[in-house]
Amino acid sequence: MKPNTQRSLILALLAALMLATRVNHWAPIPDASWAVFFLGGFYLRGWTRWAFPLLMALAVAVDYAVITRQGLSFWQHYCVSAAYWFLVPAYFAMWAGGLWVARGYSRRWNDLGRAVVALLASVLICQLLSQGSFYWLSDSVANKTVAGWAANYAQWLLPYLQTAATYVGLAALAHAIAVAASKSGADVRDVSKR
Repeated sequence: MKPNTQRSLILALLAALMLATRVNHWAPIPDASWAVFFLGGFYLRGWTRWAFPLLMALAVAVDYAVITRQGLSFWQHYCVSAAYWFLVPAYFAMWAGGLWVARGYSRRWNDLGRAVVALLASVLICQLLSQGSFYWLSDSVANKTVAGWAANYAQWLLPYLQTAATYVGLAALAHAIAVAASKSGADVRDVSKR
């Protein structure tokens, strides 16, 4: 399979995953958006200039559709404030983590450790930007204090980390299977190298 065909397939799969999970923000199937951006950085680094904005636009479009389908105004929804736009740098933190892993990727076991460190750092920064901006800039939070912010940050960090790690772990497993298949003679190229 040609590299651009592989990247197109990966982009389509990531978009489908975000679309399928983001529409159900608190449903039993957790939102994969953070993992989607991390994986996008890893697999689509050569397409960052347009793939990141495309996935970001998809995230906003899904939010808009979900909110307006409930009969609410997008701009009046409690999740949409000046803080909402901090999702761009927050999600780019996830993308940058994937980029960092891809830049040094060599199909060795130490890549797994690098991916874990990158995912953890990316989630910490993404949570800081998304939760921190919502806490401090949104009118939805009353009685803002540093202690309240820290408690809220800690409360939501582990669930978001677990969700991102689960999706990234499943993708890593699929990647390992694809690499093993390529060693068995299948024509699977490593798009993270491009």
